[in-house]
Amino acid sequence: MAIYLRPVVPANITVHLGLPNAAAENVRVSFPDYIKNVASSEIYPTWPDAALRANILAQISYAMNRVYTEYYRSRGYDFDITSTTQYDQKFVKDRDIFENISKIVDGIFNNYAVKGEQIQPYFTQYCNGTTSKCAGLSQWGSVALAEEGLMPLPILRYYYGQDLRIVTDAPVADIGESYPGRALRFGSVGEDVRIIQRQLNRIAGNYPAIPKIPQINGYYTQDTVDAVRKFQSIFNLTQDGIVGKATWYKIKSIYNGIKRLNELYSEGISLEEIEAFYPNVLREGDSGVLVRQMQYLLAVVAYFDDTIPQLRVDGIFGRETRAALEAFQRRWGLVPDGILGVKSADKLLSVYRDTVRNVPENALPENSYLYPGKFLLRGSRGDEVRDLQELLLLARRAEPSIPQIAVDGIFGVQTEQAVKAVQRRECAEANGIVGPLTWERIAALARSA
Repeated sequence: MAIYLRPVVPANITVHLGLPNAAAENVRVSFPDYIKNVASSEIYPTWPDAALRANILAQISYAMNRVYTEYYRSRGYDFDITSTTQYDQKFVKDRDIFENISKIVDGIFNNYAVKGEQIQPYFTQYCNGTTSKCAGLSQWGSVALAEEGLMPLPILRYYYGQDLRIVTDAPVADIGESYPGRALRFGSVGEDVRIIQRQLNRIAGNYPAIPKIPQINGYYTQDTVDAVRKFQSIFNLTQDGIVGKATWYKIKSIYNGIKRLNELYSEGISLEEIEAFYPNVLREGDSGVLVRQMQYLLAVVAYFDDTIPQLRVDGIFGRETRAALEAFQRRWGLVPDGILGVKSADKLLSVYRDTVRNVPENALPENSYLYPGKFLLRGSRGDEVRDLQELLLLARRAEPSIPQIAVDGIFGVQTEQAVKAVQRRECAEANGIVGPLTWERIAALARSA
C-alpha cells in the first residue's frame, strides 16, 4: 500500500541575515519565532484580526515553500531563507514581538496554504500594495477587505484564487536536507531512487535528449544510469551516472524551475507524484516484504552473533523482531529504539555483508547459499552474478520451468528471465531483480534439488 510524503512544518528554520551571496550571519530559530518576527516586521498589530491572520498565513506558506522546495539549499547555500524583502521576507534579529501577533502565530503556525489539488505549500507572493505592487496579496489591500467584513480565507482567495485552501494542524518536525547522505548508483534501491526517477522523467519533457526511464520503481537500473548521465552532460556535471550530492540538488533545482514551484502560477505537485512505496522507517506493527528483508538480514547476523536473539522471517514486525533489532542496535552503538531508520538500515546491511564475507568455510552447511548483500539486476556483473547463475541451474533441477542459462557472470536477458520464472512460481512480483527474498527463494529451490 502506498504512503504519501506530505509536507511537514519545520520545527526550525535557518535565516541568512542578508542577500544570498552576502557574507552574512546565519541564525537558526524555531519556525513559530521566525513567523512572529516576520509578522512583527512586515505588518501592523493594530490591523483587523482577519487581515493579520490572512497575512500571517501568507508568510507561513511563503517560508514553507522555500523550505519544502529547498530553494536555496538546492543552489548550494547552507540556509533556508534570507532576511531581505528583495528576495524573501523581512526578518530582524532580536527584535521585539507584538503580543497579539505572537498569540495568533501560536495558534496557526502549523497551517499553510495550497492551491487546488497541489500538495506543496503555495508560493504566496505578496507586497505592501502602496510603494510596491505585485500579482499576489496586497498587505494594505487586505486591511480594506477585512474592514469590509471578509474573513482570512476569503481575503486570501481574493488575491490567490478561489481554489486556494488551508491545510490545518500539519505535523511539525525537524527537517534535514533531502539528499539521502549517500550516493545513488546502479543497484541502489529505495524511495530516494524513485524520487530521482520521477523528477528526471519530468525534466525530460523539457529536455528531450534525456531518455525517459520506463519504470519508476525505485530500482536504479541501467535506464536510470543512462538518464542521469545525459542529465549530467547537459548541466556540466561529472558524467558518471551516479547521483551524488551535486547531481541530486541540480536535479531538484531544475525540476523545481520547470514546475515553477517558487512562483504564483505553478504547475504544482500532485498527490500521485509523492506516493511512496519504500517507507523511511520500519517499526513494530509494520508488515510486508520490507519487514521480511530486514528479518532475513537480522537472522543471518544473529546466527553468528549470540548477543542478538534469533527471530522468524515471517514479514510481521512484532515483539520478537523488535527485540532482535534493539539487540543489534545496542551491539553496534546505535540508539536502541527498535526502529529501522536510515542509520540502522545502513549498519545492518554493512554488518550483514561483512558477516557473509568472513564466514569460515566450515561454519555453515555446504548448501546454505547466503545472499551476497547487494541487489542484482540486468547489467550487473561479477562473482555474485556467477553465484546466482549457478544457484539458478541447481534450482532448475527442482523446477524445470526455469530456463537454461549460461554461467558467465553477466546478468543479461536470459538470467533475468530465469529469475522472473522463480518469482512467478513463488507468487512474487516478477521484476527480474534479485534482493534478499528472491535470492532465498532461489536458494530454497537449489537446496531441494
